[in-house]
Amino acid sequence: MNRRQEIDEITGQVVDAAIKLHTRLGPGLLESVYELDPANELERRGLMVERQKPVSFEFDGLRLEDAFRVDLLVEGCVVVELKSVETLAPVHSKQILTYIRLLNLPVGLLINFGAATMKEGLHRVVNNYQPPSSALFEGRKRVSA
Repeated sequence: MNRRQEIDEITGQVVDAAIKLHTRLGPGLLESVYELDPANELERRGLMVERQKPVSFEFDGLRLEDAFRVDLLVEGCVVVELKSVETLAPVHSKQILTYIRLLNLPVGLLINFGAATMKEGLHRVVNNYQPPSSALFEGRKRVSA
């Protein structure tokens, strides 16, 4: 299995866990509630999950310690940012894109448990990542971060 396939498999596991949790609990709870269950479920599936992972980085020669925290980092390669709001704002997508850029990771998932359905609440954000080609996208120009 190549790296892209591994990442697609990991994101698929995260999405599956999120859908199951949203189906069982529904929308409207605190974000912290929605953080524990997917992390535990993913660990039961054999994936390494870090919760509230502090991230440091360097900018213009200045080291910024614990500049931000990602809600979940799965297998060291997929950032999962959880929200529980009625409607996502543009800043939420920008936030996860900034995280994956600073971490130099290919993909992140923005999951809003406040949405009525997971179809509405699930957003995949890419950073120079090209999923396997499909007939649907052939011939279209892809825009990446």
